[in-house]
Amino acid sequence: CGPHAAAYVIYTSGSTGEHKGVLIEHRAIVNRLEWMRQHYGFTADERILQKTPATFDVSVWEFFLPLITGCTLVIAPPEAHRDPAQIAELIRTQRIGTCHFVPSMLAAFLAHPAAQGLRMQRIFCSGEELPAALRDRLHATMTSELHNLYGPTEAAVDVSWWPADPTDHTQPVPIGFPVWNTQLYVLDAHMRPMPPGVPGDLYLGGDQLARGYVGRVDLTAE
Repeated sequence: CGPHAAAYVIYTSGSTGEHKGVLIEHRAIVNRLEWMRQHYGFTADERILQKTPATFDVSVWEFFLPLITGCTLVIAPPEAHRDPAQIAELIRTQRIGTCHFVPSMLAAFLAHPAAQGLRMQRIFCSGEELPAALRDRLHATMTSELHNLYGPTEAAVDVSWWPADPTDHTQPVPIGFPVWNTQLYVLDAHMRPMPPGVPGDLYLGGDQLARGYVGRVDLTAE
C-alpha cells in the first residue's frame, strides 16, 4: 500500500445530471489531512464533532483527522446534522471545539436560540457559497473562528482556504488560497491564464487531484 494506492471512492453530488465515482489516492488525502493538522494547529486535547453523512467527502477529514492528531472524535447520532437544537446541545455537553457546517445549515443553526453565546475553537464551512452576511451573523451570535474552505469531489476534500474572521469584510467571501502542494488557475476557454479580476474557469493541479472517475476512462480523459 503506497502513496498512489486507492484510499477511497466517493460519488459526486450529481449536479451535472450524473453521479460519478471518484477515486482518491492515499497521497492526496494524506496531504489534505496533514495540511489541516499543521495549518490549524490541532492538538491531542481537542474534541471534533463528526456529523456529516459518509456519502459527503467532508466526512473523510472528520473521521480521519482525529486519528493523526489524537483528538477525541465525538460521533453525532443519526440525523443530528439536521437538528440545530441537538447540534447545540452536543457542542455544549460534549465540549466540542471543531465542527463543519454547510452554509445553509449554519444559517439554520444560528437562527436557533440554542446557538446564542456558544464558544468553540473553529467552525469550517464548505459545500456551498458562504454569504458575507452569514459570516457576520456567526460572529454576532457566538464565539468561534470561521474558515471558508472549497473543493470539488474530484480532489481530496478541499483545495483552498480563507479565514473568515471578525476582521474579514470581503464581499463576496473568497475561496482563498491553495492548500499545500496544490495549484489553482483561472483560465479562459483556450486554457490561457486570465488577468486578476477577470472571470474565467477554475482549474486545479497538484497532489490532491483524484486518479479519475471509476470505470469511466472517457470522463477522466475529458
